[in-house]
Amino acid sequence: MSASTRLIIGVIGANQPSNVTYRLAQEVGRKIAERGGVVVCGGLGGVMEAACKGAKEAGGLTIGILPGEEAKTANSYVDIPIVTGIGYARNIILVRTAESIIAMDGSYGTLSEIAHALQMGKPVIGIRSQIAPIDVPQVGDPEEAVERAFAACADR
Repeated sequence: MSASTRLIIGVIGANQPSNVTYRLAQEVGRKIAERGGVVVCGGLGGVMEAACKGAKEAGGLTIGILPGEEAKTANSYVDIPIVTGIGYARNIILVRTAESIIAMDGSYGTLSEIAHALQMGKPVIGIRSQIAPIDVPQVGDPEEAVERAFAACADR
C-alpha cells in the first residue's frame, strides 16, 4: 500500500502527559500502524512522541508538522519532519493533513487543533481528553479510538 492510499490519522495531545497517557498514546500509534495508517502529529514530545514511537514499533510511517525552523527538533521517531517556522499556526496544517483526529489530554494547543478539525468537518475522537468540547465523542481505550478514527474516514 502506498502512502497516498493510506489513511492519515492525526494524534494530538499533551506535551507533558502522565505516564498512563503516554502509554495510551503509544498504543494508539501502534494500532494506527497495524491497520496500515500513517501517524501525523506535531512532531515534538509527549503524546506526539509516544504515538510516533508506537507506530515505529509496528513498522509504521510517521509525519511531524514542526512549529520551528529546524528538522532536528523532531522527536526521534518522526520519519518525515515538515519544518514550518510558523509556531502554533502549524496546527492548521496538521489538521488539514489528517483525515481524522485522535485527541489525548492536552491544553490550549490541543484545543485549537480540535476546534480547527471540527470547523473543517474532520472527525475527532477523544481519549482522556478533558479539554475536548462536549460534542467530541470520548472513548475508553486505544483500540476503540483507532477503530472509530478509521470508521469515520470510511463514512466521509
